[in-house]
Amino acid sequence: MKTIENPQQKDWSTILERPTKKVGDIEATVNEIFTDIQENGDAAVAKYTQKFDNIVLDTSSVSVSEIEAAIALVPQALKEAIQVAKENITKFHAAQKTDKVVVETTKGVSCWQEKRPIQKVGLYVPGGTAPLLSTVLMLAIPAQIAGCKEIVLCSPPNKEGKLPPAILYAANLCGVTKIIKVGGIQAIAAYTFGTATIPQVYKIFGPGNQFVTVAKQLATKFGVAIDMPAGPSELLVVADDSANASYVASDLLSQAEHGADSQVILVSTSKKLIAAVSIEIQKQLEVLPRVAIAQQAIHNSKSIFVESDEIALALINEYGPEHFIVCTENNDFYIDNIANVGSVFIGNYTPESAGDYASGTNHTLPTNGFTKAYSGVNLDSFTKSITFQEISKEGIQNIGKSIEIMAAAEGLQAHKNAVTLRLKDLK
Repeated sequence: MKTIENPQQKDWSTILERPTKKVGDIEATVNEIFTDIQENGDAAVAKYTQKFDNIVLDTSSVSVSEIEAAIALVPQALKEAIQVAKENITKFHAAQKTDKVVVETTKGVSCWQEKRPIQKVGLYVPGGTAPLLSTVLMLAIPAQIAGCKEIVLCSPPNKEGKLPPAILYAANLCGVTKIIKVGGIQAIAAYTFGTATIPQVYKIFGPGNQFVTVAKQLATKFGVAIDMPAGPSELLVVADDSANASYVASDLLSQAEHGADSQVILVSTSKKLIAAVSIEIQKQLEVLPRVAIAQQAIHNSKSIFVESDEIALALINEYGPEHFIVCTENNDFYIDNIANVGSVFIGNYTPESAGDYASGTNHTLPTNGFTKAYSGVNLDSFTKSITFQEISKEGIQNIGKSIEIMAAAEGLQAHKNAVTLRLKDLK
């Protein structure tokens, strides 16, 4: 990791740049695949599965027998771990349910809001170098709690043309109605337009690589909603001499091993801690099975020394990290004042990997600075808020005049007439 000391604020945007390609570099490829799948459906999906995943499938749909075989292959210890995670994720997301909100705004004017589930949702679970069974739980559990009727899951096949047994086990456990062995841009395009095999959905959820992220953004041009832009993983740790350097290094490496395009950043008011963490990173890196991937991510990463907590906070809010670990003598300062972040982890004993798997919070979070405007996946992500109103005779008489005046001021006579006719009949 490159160490930077007291960077000037005018240089922050350059220093904090993500190691990802620009949208323009990817968009042409995504557009080409979208057009092909819009026109040629499953045939085009199969073509890109062969091209990108190096596999020809007889069918991309996962059968009941495949699911049953997969369940038998999952070790009991993993099943029990998944169950622990499922229970905690369920508790946290079920607690997010809200009651109907009813307000009488004026006497005789009743307004209320109710949340209704999105009927058809498409979940995307990345495969590649690390098939993320945890993402199945993070997406399917709130979808099920929300009451989504059609929950479809797409994930790229491995070299044998299969999905990992743990992904199938978790999907089946969490009420997924259809599982498809398709990944990448082609999965997002299929969700967008629908094919004979893959249903069109109303909203797409899930993280992915840079190509998947741009594909999700393109899907919105065709009337399909997305949870957020969620691309390569990132983590920022703010720590001082009260932190354990070994723990900090392990947290940084836990995100670095996600992919070569991941990024981790350490911000500290202590040069001593930065040096200690650097030594620990090299020590721990050497024994990681995914050392080559982690090394590339570390190469894209930085340790930044600043003079004060106030400067650190301003820099962190400028970056807007996906994951944010706070391990300082002044944790409350950061907790109370952080504005742009996906999920926060506090203290020496709260590793980011707890949120990735089993503490209960959702790990599907905005990246690339989108924390400045987007929330992570939560129960509301799978619902729509619908407003209702009912006005009595007394109510229309109470607010009718105001409506007439405002409609006339906007030059919308028909709007005014809709009220005037009713008021005349009530005289």
